[in-house]
Amino acid sequence: MQPNLQQGSKPVVKSNRGFGVWWQMTRPHTLTAAFVPVLLGTALSLKYGNIHFGLFLAMLIASLLIQAATNMFNEYYDFKRGLDTEHSVGIGGTIVRDGIKPRTVMNLALGFYGIALLLGVYICANSSWWLAIVGLICMAIGYLYTGGPLPIAHTPFGELFSGFFMGMMIILIAFFIQTGTVDSTSILVSIPSFVLVGGIMMSNNIRDLDGDKKFGRKTLAILLGKENAVYFLAGMFIFSYVWIFALIIADIVPIWTALVLLSTPKPIKSVKGFFKGTIPIEMAPAMKATAQTNTIFGFLLAIGIFAGHFFS
Repeated sequence: MQPNLQQGSKPVVKSNRGFGVWWQMTRPHTLTAAFVPVLLGTALSLKYGNIHFGLFLAMLIASLLIQAATNMFNEYYDFKRGLDTEHSVGIGGTIVRDGIKPRTVMNLALGFYGIALLLGVYICANSSWWLAIVGLICMAIGYLYTGGPLPIAHTPFGELFSGFFMGMMIILIAFFIQTGTVDSTSILVSIPSFVLVGGIMMSNNIRDLDGDKKFGRKTLAILLGKENAVYFLAGMFIFSYVWIFALIIADIVPIWTALVLLSTPKPIKSVKGFFKGTIPIEMAPAMKATAQTNTIFGFLLAIGIFAGHFFS
């Protein structure tokens, strides 16, 4: 995000409105933050019996829609606050680059929320209506992350909120709708997802640190400074791997979950890229590698859980 566009400026109208523009507006590289936790929570539920595939699909689609809508709220409010221009780095800035009307972006986000609510009714009807409260809180956080008078993304708590609600809570909800309970194993296994989803937000804030500082944001990356923020991100990566091996040693998860080690090239690339990069466009690949770390780590962890169930 570049701080050149003043609030109220008109978007730069262009003719490119193909499917690719709309797809990019969902910020697809972040959607794995919703997909992987659903898969992992479902894998953990196997020890309690068979998987209800209808609930799995409903939860998966609802989570993806909420994540996409959250990204669109971010798109809308970044435009309204003058944070995006046609020169913005990354795939944000659809409004100013491609001429999509701001109201269209907001309406689409609200439409996605509406579909997610309908899917939530199905999920609650087949599990517990208490989930309605949890789901509504998660959706509210998705909106308040960049919307409202004091967006969470402008504070030092963005990583905490995104990691908890889009990492840990999705795993626990996916687990609960299959089993009717939440156990200690599901909580312990969800902690690396909590950390790595928060890491995606940290990487975004490291990349946008200078621009965010000019607009008065107080993100954790700004408070720490770039170098310390990158070290903090590296610590988040290390913690996630050490945590899984601690669970293996404690015989809480099967040895198969050591497969997460295959994902280590991505966090290494991320940390090196952030230390080397000095401007946002140079750090974009590092941010992508951070999102890929969450995806590959979580997917391999889920495979390890599945393998432990079928081959132990």
